[in-house]
This record gives sequence, structure tokens and C-alpha cells, in this order.
Amino acid sequence: MGIGEAILLGLVQGLTEFLPVSSSAHLRIVGDLIGSDPGAAFTAITQLGTETAVLLYFRRDLARILTAWWQALRGRYGTDWRSRVGRPPGAPADHDALMAWFIALGSLPIVVLGLAFQDSIENTFRNLWLVALTLAGFALVLGWADKVGAKARPLEELTGRDAVQFGFWQALALVPGVSRSGGTITGGLLMGYTREAAARYSFLLALPAVFGSGLFQLAKSAGDFGTAGTPGLAPTLVATLVAFVVGYLVIIVFLKIVSTFSYKPFVWYRLGLAALVVILLLTGTLDATPATT
Repeated sequence: MGIGEAILLGLVQGLTEFLPVSSSAHLRIVGDLIGSDPGAAFTAITQLGTETAVLLYFRRDLARILTAWWQALRGRYGTDWRSRVGRPPGAPADHDALMAWFIALGSLPIVVLGLAFQDSIENTFRNLWLVALTLAGFALVLGWADKVGAKARPLEELTGRDAVQFGFWQALALVPGVSRSGGTITGGLLMGYTREAAARYSFLLALPAVFGSGLFQLAKSAGDFGTAGTPGLAPTLVATLVAFVVGYLVIIVFLKIVSTFSYKPFVWYRLGLAALVVILLLTGTLDATPATT
């Protein structure tokens, strides 16, 4: 993989990571079209760039959440377990302290399922016929959720049970074509949360999972950079940096969009992309089987 290809893939990652269109599917498709399928490890590592953009954009929120969590844990509201998690008896709950626990709870499903299906994630799930199916199928689910969801609950109403449900919706993104943000947002809409609340929580919930996966793949692939069929270290770093810059700009725009407009354009885009992938597969332009394993 050359630097030009790395820049292109970084742009794709940055543009699609936070939109409900599946960045992993786009990297798989574009990579195959340019004859340089980057592989699951490259995808996970470049996501470190976009998640660093999340850290930067939500830095004040994260600092407030972590501070409140630590203060509650140390006994700010009392020494019983409810007080230490931020829900003291007879007093208002500390939503920031609770949010830290909810992010941890919501991260469990994707961690467990990611480890259980690691081989399938890196190989079988990246088959483009499956990607086309999930792009189209989940487009319909997203459109339905956006239509029937109450869109009334703010993020302050998040509960532990909802956090776990959000986590399972996020875990669907282990299959390229579903979309991490798309899965989480769809779940949030079906639980009655507003579009903005579901989107903001999807960003926060992704941090532990994506950083964990990216750092794991980085350590796992440390000795493989540049070997046959594997992107080199320099292209991987370039793609990650590009993904960071572009991803930060996308966060700003996306949060403004979801506060005003529906997800219908993303639904139609996913359906159109799925149809295009099927056509390219039938004509032999795309190879359904991953080029790397």
C-alpha cells in the first residue's frame, strides 16, 4: 500500500466512522476497488484516529464524567454502594458519575462477542455478499426506528438496563455493513431517546471498544507491518492521522444534522451502496472473499 492509497483510506475512515453507513464496509469496498484490501487489523488501527477525534471533541464532557465518577467512588455522597456509584439514597443522582458506569456496562457485549468471534470478524464477516446484505437490511431497520421511535428521552434518563441494550446494538457492528453508530443510534431510537442523545451516547460508548480493539490489533500486528499482503507502518500511520482530522470535522457537522433532520438520507444511501456492491460483485469488479486473512 502506497501513501496515496493510505490517504484515500484515511479519508474514507474519517468520513464514514460516525455516520450510520459503516466505515468498515466502506474500507472493505474501497480497498478492494483499489486493489489493496487493508484487512481488519488496518481498519481497527485507523479507528484509533477517529476515536482520538472523539476524545478531543468531548474532552470537557469526559473530564466532567471521570471527575464525578472518581469523587463518587471515593465517598463524596456516602460510603454505601449506591452512593459510590452516584445514586445516593434520598438525594438526586449524579448523572455524570452514573454515565461512567453506563459506558463500562455498555462496552461489555462488544468485548465479549468480539473475542468470541474474532476469527469470523477478521475473515468470514468481511465477505462482500454479507456486507451488501447488512447494508441493505440494516438500512431498513434504521429507517423504521427513526420513524417509530418516540425521540423524547434525553441522555439524562439513561439507565443501566438501557446501557446494556445499547451495548448489544453496538456489538452488531462487528459485522461490516451494520455500522457502530448506526447500531447504537437505532437501538437508542427504539428505546425512545432523541436523535441527538442516541448519537452522543454512541460516540462515548465507542471509546472503550474501539481503543481496546485498535490497541490490541496494533500490538498484535507490530511485527507484521510491511510483510506480504499487509500495509506498512508508514501508510497505516498516515491513514490514521487523516482519519483523525477528517473525523473531527465530521463529528461537528453530524451532531448539527441529527438535531434537525431525519436519518432518511442515510437509509437511501445504504440501500444504493448495497445495490452497487451487488452489481460490482455480479460483474466481477469486486471479489467477495477478503484478500487478506
